[in-house]
Amino acid sequence: MPPWQIGVFASVDAGLGVHLDVAKDLGIPTVQVHSPHAGTRTQAAADKFLGQCRDAGITVTCVFGGFDGESYADIPTTARTVGLVPEATRAARAKEMKEISDFTKLLGCDTVGMHIGFVPTDRAGSSYKGLLEITRDLLDHVAKHGQKLHLETGQETADHLLEFIHDVDRSNLFINFDPANMILYGTGNPIEALQKVGHLVRSVHCKDAKWAAESLRGREWGSEVALGEGDVGMETYLKTLKAIGYQGPLTIEREIAHDRERQRRDIGTAAALLQRLRAQIL
Repeated sequence: MPPWQIGVFASVDAGLGVHLDVAKDLGIPTVQVHSPHAGTRTQAAADKFLGQCRDAGITVTCVFGGFDGESYADIPTTARTVGLVPEATRAARAKEMKEISDFTKLLGCDTVGMHIGFVPTDRAGSSYKGLLEITRDLLDHVAKHGQKLHLETGQETADHLLEFIHDVDRSNLFINFDPANMILYGTGNPIEALQKVGHLVRSVHCKDAKWAAESLRGREWGSEVALGEGDVGMETYLKTLKAIGYQGPLTIEREIAHDRERQRRDIGTAAALLQRLRAQIL
């Protein structure tokens, strides 16, 4: 695959991603896909979706997991409900991620992704140690399919994410870098973070956001905006991706499923912006 193919975050029947026909109509050749609901993670569903992808000339590059009960209503709710961190749902969600890995194999894809949640800061605590154990077990399952697991950035600082990946100590754990999430969560300057974690970045999102007021960062959301209209700085972002040697897809994510027409329009504009910057930078 040529470097920096344009991509978009899509869905089969779940999540905030666009429907596949949007990618087809816009001529976007790669997609990351939100895993479908449990009842449709079947061979028949995989075959149908792959057929649609073939007809549209689209390649699936990553399958993302998500779980019932997760809420991004505000930052405290996100910390309480998202990923493998919440202890009450940890075992069940790890089991579901293994099933998502199995479905990913049916799609012929070698990468699964997820938000693991707000990794505890106390590296000596029982919750952190339990998270390490269950993450290792998941990674060992993923490895049996020849797959990698990509953790999406945003909920940790770059330094703490690196600490966690080091402590997990598995060779198939990497990063899906989302610069806007660093701004939305208030966890650090995205360009500085990318420079720190770049050696582990194997997939990226192209998404933009504006910072919350300085006094509220980390406690209240920043705001997602159309690509090129926020504080990431897309030209600097792509130049940094080039500097770290990133060759993979540039996957557009626009999380406004409540306004499908605007979502489609913003994705088309984002694709044009990325194509222009790619031509200048590569």
